[in-house]
Amino acid sequence: MRSIIVTAALALAVTASAQSVQAATSLFDQGKWQEAATAAAALNSSAGFALAAEATTAGAALVPDNQKKALFEKAQGYAKQAIAKDKNNAEAYFEMARAQGRLAQFSGILQSLGLAGDMKKNLDMAIKLDPKLTGAYVALGLWNANLVSKGSVVVRITSADKNQIVPNFEKAISLEPDVAIHRIEYANALILQGRKAEAATQLQKAVSIPANTFWEKRDLEAAKATLAKLK
Repeated sequence: MRSIIVTAALALAVTASAQSVQAATSLFDQGKWQEAATAAAALNSSAGFALAAEATTAGAALVPDNQKKALFEKAQGYAKQAIAKDKNNAEAYFEMARAQGRLAQFSGILQSLGLAGDMKKNLDMAIKLDPKLTGAYVALGLWNANLVSKGSVVVRITSADKNQIVPNFEKAISLEPDVAIHRIEYANALILQGRKAEAATQLQKAVSIPANTFWEKRDLEAAKATLAKLK
């Protein structure tokens, strides 16, 4: 009897946790990133901390530049907690990499290169744990595109490879063809390579995809603006 009671209690706890994550995700989808991060972190679970990291990194896009670095560092902290809770959580490593990538934009050259190396390791780990984690492929495509654009010295230091840009984006799009942000980021990577016509093609496909969440709507407007500049 006791084992049945324990099993039932565990099942209820798992259900409650899933519902709490869903509630935090709903807040995030509405653009309420601070509330989402707070609610997610309060769950004290790997999934909760990973979501808190995602929300915090996303929210940094909405604050003044002088506040962004602190948020990216905070997102890293959440991601570290997510990994500590579950070393097999692919999303946690991905969120760590995403925060590191954003933080690198606000750091000195040496710290940026160090972050780039750590970012690559975390993305590789995320894909090892979940080969269908599309965001990680997008991030790898951007990682290579950004570093290749900085010249041969950076390429030698980081081992970035221009031949790994397109395959990573194509992998992500093959897994999730109807997710606009994959195509938008692909376009950004193509623009870095001077391939504006191909970038425009990806953006045209992106703007035809319905936008539902607060973030998808922001991405849609950004895609339209970039597409207008390319014409």
